[in-house]
This record gives sequence, C-alpha cells and structure tokens, in this order.
Amino acid sequence: MSMKKEQLCLYVITDRTWLNGRTLEQCVKEALSGGATMLQLREKSLSKEDFLHSAEQLKQVCDEYHAPLIINDDVEIALKTDAAGVHVGRQDLPVSEARRLLGRKKIIGASARTVEQAVSAERDGADYLGVGAVFGTNTKQDAKNISLSELTEICKAVQIPVVAIGGITSENISELKGTGICGAAVISAVFASKDITWAARKLKEKAKDLY
Repeated sequence: MSMKKEQLCLYVITDRTWLNGRTLEQCVKEALSGGATMLQLREKSLSKEDFLHSAEQLKQVCDEYHAPLIINDDVEIALKTDAAGVHVGRQDLPVSEARRLLGRKKIIGASARTVEQAVSAERDGADYLGVGAVFGTNTKQDAKNISLSELTEICKAVQIPVVAIGGITSENISELKGTGICGAAVISAVFASKDITWAARKLKEKAKDLY
C-alpha cells in the first residue's frame, strides 16, 4: 500500500504506563484531537481477549478522526478489527509473512536499524520503516541509539517513508531536520503529558517542519 508522508507526521504509540488514572481511549482521543496522524496500539502484557477489545475500541476512535490504526505485531487482531495494518519488529513476524497474511491493501511497518535491514524490509513488502532509537529512551531499555548520519543513510537507501523513533521530544525533534524522515513516532512525549492535546499539537507543528 502506497503511503503519504503526511500520514506519518506525528505517529503516536500507546503505552499504559502513562495513563495515570485516565482511560486509554480518552488519552488517544486527546492525542488525535491535537493532531496525531497515526496510532499504533502496542500491548505487550494484555491477554488476547483484552487486546482485541482494546483494538475494537480504538478502531472506532481512529475512524472518527480519520487516522490509521496500526496494530503492533498481531496480524490476527489487525484482521479481526479491520485495522489499517500492523507494525513488526526485528524479532517479530517476518515482513514477507505479514504481507502474505494481510494482502496488498493493508499497511505494514517494519523496524530497522541499519541500511541492510531497511532495504530488506522494503524488498519484503514494508510500506514504511520505524528507525531508532535516535535519542535516549526510557520506553525500551534495550534500545541502542543510532546516529543521525545512519538515519540519513537509511532514508537515502529506500523509497518508502521513514519515521524516526526513540526519545523524541518537542525540544529535540528539530535536530532531525534534514535527515530525510517523514515524521516522528512518540510515546511519552505525548502520553506522559498532563495536557495530551497540547503536547500533540506542539509536536505536530514541529514535525511538519522536518520536510
């Protein structure tokens, strides 16, 4: 599926760590109303049943805001909820297998840290790449940083859009300008904020300046 770079401008990824008594559905609504352009539902500890229920709820919210819902690493959930697609990591389902199961009309995102991984993912059918960590991050303790020059080389090596991820905030996002990315993927920069809508709006404005 051909993607528009605008869809990846502000890509928010869920993390229940930051709910602080709020519902995930409400937090997502606030992020989307602030300008988030794509949502990834990432659930590493929920049961299959709860994951599906959460995906069904957020699919309705995303449809309301005309934002694609991406499911992290679960093709079955993506198919059952008619989500826009899936994102697979390096240790997850191979891109080629995800493409076989989902067909050509669904979005498939893939994580990459090297030019070789990026080119391979594009060849196997990925529609976009998530590349990082570009800055230090508390969300994934094992995530190693890649340099901005490496990020730039990855963007040059592929034809599909690239979104940067890892420790991105409204204070450092401008450092990514000129690398060739189409947007930024964030978690705590939006969801850890007391005012999620404001945080998303601020990041969206700065993300639009990246290209």
